[in-house]
Amino acid sequence: MLRSNSEDLIRKVIARFVDQEVIPVAEEHDRKGEFPVELFQKLGSMGVFGIRYPKSIGGSGGNTTLYCIIAEELARGLLSLAGTTAMQCLMGTDGLYRFGTKDMHETFLKPALRGKKIGAFQLTEPEAGSDLGNVRTTAVQDGDSFVINGMKTWSTSGPIADFHTVLCQTNPDKGLKGLMFFFVPSDIPGFSHSKRFETLGTRTTLLSEIYFNNCRVPSEYRLGQEGKGLKVLLSILAEIRAMTGALALGLLRAAMDASLRYAKERIQFGKPIGKNQLVQSKIAKMAVDLEASRLMVYNTARMIDSNESCLHQATMTKYFATEAACRATDEATRIFGGYGYSMEYPVQRYYRDSRFLLYGGGVHEVLQTNIAKHYGL
Repeated sequence: MLRSNSEDLIRKVIARFVDQEVIPVAEEHDRKGEFPVELFQKLGSMGVFGIRYPKSIGGSGGNTTLYCIIAEELARGLLSLAGTTAMQCLMGTDGLYRFGTKDMHETFLKPALRGKKIGAFQLTEPEAGSDLGNVRTTAVQDGDSFVINGMKTWSTSGPIADFHTVLCQTNPDKGLKGLMFFFVPSDIPGFSHSKRFETLGTRTTLLSEIYFNNCRVPSEYRLGQEGKGLKVLLSILAEIRAMTGALALGLLRAAMDASLRYAKERIQFGKPIGKNQLVQSKIAKMAVDLEASRLMVYNTARMIDSNESCLHQATMTKYFATEAACRATDEATRIFGGYGYSMEYPVQRYYRDSRFLLYGGGVHEVLQTNIAKHYGL
């Protein structure tokens, strides 16, 4: 697979940032459950958040492949930072970029691409996860405004976001054809959020519920055409799934690297445990999963960059790479033995964080059904 000079450069820059600034503080941030503000702002100053957007809007003029490289390298250091960055680069800002007015770009988008404002994406509800036809957050037109009522849950960056892209139902009688996205600033009257969720992993990613109580937004805050919310979502769904695959790829690399080091250093029965065939088998399976995941992620990314239809490939990529990362992090804790159960080593964090990847971009039970349907079942 051919690589461009820009891809090599981006990887080197982000890898150096991860090695020098992320990995040394990852355990501390995870233990405290703190949002890594300084790291987030540094990424903004490096132009990371605008990697997918043109330079004319304050972006970096890159593409999905470069975006996935960044996601992979950051996930190797701290998955929760990588996930928050991915939200800022894509779901949290894409609708604003494509459908926002010039004033909205100046006030919200350009500062967000510099890391000065934070964007979030509001899709999931208690009764509407995979079943978007059951979205109950409503947006009712009232003159030249829309009034939004309802709530969302599992909101990445919800407690700290400055603005939100919110999926609403404008006409319950139309079901999926009544869905529409709206732009909602966090300082609008009637907006509020719950306290942050306590989670098993990705502890520096702040998650919460979001509430809308008669939030009035102007008509120009509609993101896309009336009733085309599902179409807007589908237009970036392949990219969401490729990105999630890239996050999984980075985490898998971290687990394998840690396992290799430990297998070479840990002496039992007079030899490194890596000389034992069962340990070698675990490492070999990780290596095969790593290579397969890498090929799938970047094949999908290049299809997106070539404007090819690839939702099916992206679905398989997200499913396979995430399952591979979960397998690798589990095996890593086994290679470490009792130390894999200790908070002293990062493999326990890799294991905890891997569960986060199972849900974003589609739960795997639904993805498997979609894959099977592609083949006529």
